[in-house]
Amino acid sequence: MFVTAVSRETQPWNPSSVLRLFEQPFLDLLSQAQQVHRAHHPANEVQLSTLLSIKTGACSEDCAYCPQSRHHDTGLEESRLAPLETVLAAARAAREQGAQRFCMGAAWRSPTERQLDDVIDMVAAVKALGMETCVTLGMLKAGQAERLRNAGLDYYNHNLDTSPEFYGSIITTRTYQDRLDTLEAVRDAGIKVCCGGIVGMGESRRERAGLIAQLANLDPYPESVPINNLVRVAGTPLADAPPVDEFEFVRTIAAARIAMPRAVLRLSAGRTEMSDTMQALCFMAGAGSIFYGDELLTTANPQQEKDKALMARLGLKVMGGDTEAAAEREAALVSV
Repeated sequence: MFVTAVSRETQPWNPSSVLRLFEQPFLDLLSQAQQVHRAHHPANEVQLSTLLSIKTGACSEDCAYCPQSRHHDTGLEESRLAPLETVLAAARAAREQGAQRFCMGAAWRSPTERQLDDVIDMVAAVKALGMETCVTLGMLKAGQAERLRNAGLDYYNHNLDTSPEFYGSIITTRTYQDRLDTLEAVRDAGIKVCCGGIVGMGESRRERAGLIAQLANLDPYPESVPINNLVRVAGTPLADAPPVDEFEFVRTIAAARIAMPRAVLRLSAGRTEMSDTMQALCFMAGAGSIFYGDELLTTANPQQEKDKALMARLGLKVMGGDTEAAAEREAALVSV
């Protein structure tokens, strides 16, 4: 028997109510999640997004999962902010491969105004290609979100990573409230929110439920919710973390789908360790987007041809890829 899915507008979620979703029989949970997904999203369609690291390494934060932290010896080579021409070439290539959204990530605790000037130029240039734009730059200072909005930014990514209770085990250089404050500034500026978390960092099921409850009770909840499967990188404190059970990861996707019916759930980092069958179950559970390309910031991502083959085997279509409107947009962009 299904656990009744209460709408956020009538009753807030809490860790216990989300936990009850997790505890359903697996097939019941998947069936319910798929019904919710089809009620709010096109069936058998997946949005493609591409993520580019525009500034890599030497981050002052101590996130236990991150190879870009200067606190960890991972052998990652630091790079300065990429030139605009390099970013634009990558965006054009992503568009040609079918990506609708182009995301740019910089390993900063918080950008300076000068750094933001350069990112704003990138946002405006990518937006001119007709793509959705997203950036992740760390915490934002007063007025910076408004500057990004004025440049045409569609989404700002700033993940909560995990539940409030488990957060201190993963990060000590930034508080949970710091993250919530940045999300509030982004929302107040009129930019859409991309916010999710990471599964497999040693958290309990209840702590995974706590993350989903926290996300679902943001007002409003994020339009975009990336769910990452921890990539265990040598040299980070979580290098030897045990992998999360495959069915547990799928349950997390399904619970997030039910708790945030209209959000686009993004199957993000860690797909190299997922079998085709596991990814198919994630789509069944309500994942409606993947990051597409050979690299996700600094870690590997399934190659494009492999993704295309999997989507073909599953009968999945690229969102907007077969519509007349998409063809018209593409024709209009030829001269860009």
